[in-house]
Amino acid sequence: MANVLIIDDDQPTCDALMELVRNIGHKADFALTAAEGMHKAEDSEFDVVFLDVRLPDANGLSVLPTLRQRPLPPEVIILTGLGDPDGAELAIRNGAWDYLQKPLSPKKILLPLQRVLKYRDTLRKHAKLPKSLDRCGIVGTSPAITDALERMASAARSDAGVLITGETGTGKELFAKALHHNSRRSSGPFIVVDCASIPPTLLESTLFGHVKGAFTGADRPSEGLVLKADKGTLFLDEIGEMSLDLQKRLLRVLQERRFRPVGANHEEESDFRVVAATHRNLAKMVEQGTFRRDLLYRLGAMCIELPPLRNRRADIHELAENILGRTCDGYGIPRKKLNNGVLDAFRAYDWPGNIRELGNVLESSVAASYDMQEIYAHSLPEQLRIHVLKYAIAQNNCHEENLSSAEIEDSIEADGDVLPYKTFRQEVLAKAEKRYFTRLFEASDGDMKRASALSGLGKSRLYSQLRKYRLEEE
Repeated sequence: MANVLIIDDDQPTCDALMELVRNIGHKADFALTAAEGMHKAEDSEFDVVFLDVRLPDANGLSVLPTLRQRPLPPEVIILTGLGDPDGAELAIRNGAWDYLQKPLSPKKILLPLQRVLKYRDTLRKHAKLPKSLDRCGIVGTSPAITDALERMASAARSDAGVLITGETGTGKELFAKALHHNSRRSSGPFIVVDCASIPPTLLESTLFGHVKGAFTGADRPSEGLVLKADKGTLFLDEIGEMSLDLQKRLLRVLQERRFRPVGANHEEESDFRVVAATHRNLAKMVEQGTFRRDLLYRLGAMCIELPPLRNRRADIHELAENILGRTCDGYGIPRKKLNNGVLDAFRAYDWPGNIRELGNVLESSVAASYDMQEIYAHSLPEQLRIHVLKYAIAQNNCHEENLSSAEIEDSIEADGDVLPYKTFRQEVLAKAEKRYFTRLFEASDGDMKRASALSGLGKSRLYSQLRKYRLEEE
């Protein structure tokens, strides 16, 4: 027996859905607001949630990710009175099972409900992440990375093409290796082709090989990487950089598993699985005419989208410790510790270069603190420290410029009389300004050069503020 929750502000809709669910032998409950629905979802385990988009206290799509972050998340069917294609896309990307438009009829509800309940029965019999899954060095337990691992585990069970997307530095090649090692082809080769680093004129012969004399410099035959991937996995990294002509030829190879080496009169065969990766938006490239639609369909039978590091901050500590350990081992030195100030800086940074940037930062920090047992924030790259300090000052300034009501009241009145506006304004601004410069000099450790860089002010102006507010005494 399944457990179903309806979150909708329309009581008749809730009553009708609960009656339908109970008539087919399952339990049902309802909530008229997002807050009440989330409270019930936390207290009980639901298999399915019918979620209205327009709720009195929230947009249903905004609470969808939270519902999907539970240990065994419910399948969510979105209900809406408006046919919004963008909303439908957002719902699916956030893990919704289906997207139904009102008015609802029993027939419209029953089919997706029966399908999702059948899926839940199967899901309960099989753990989402098999215990035998080899992570191959993939670190993290955040919901975002767990979802990617679940998709990878599912893809590993088949031989279909897989497209891995994500920003540069998110670990696409590592996921491709893990996919290969967890698949039935794990005993075969894992062949990497970096489509971005190989010149277009050489990429064709690199993939398909060539015969002797096929072109200038071809003084010996080459079998090509497609043939080397026989019985294994061919990983095409940065597939978005491939030319249209080569895309057309690759499509035929993927369909037929046969190819002709450059300059040859015969065809070769290769039994390989293709896994492709890109940081680019291939769907947009299709619209622009720079990527073949049919190839995208062939490559993207299954998709795994890797989250940027800023969306998985809960994993940063574990990732940093893992990378730091490997880095110290590589240098042949005792493993170092990360100071709390370093971890605070890491969590405050947006990591545009993602895990790759984190690795580079830790490697340079190890070198900078080679003889020390602990890494302090002072050993981090200057650019990262400046970014974090600027952010901290901006946040602090935003909070501190909003003076408390009591402080404002004190500035408004003097001996029971309301002050002139000019005097009031000068006092309030002076308080906020003193707080700003106090925080600035704390953040820069009294280093005038760094304080100047953070504030954008000249040293003479900074010295005048020191004297004005007597901060040099502090």
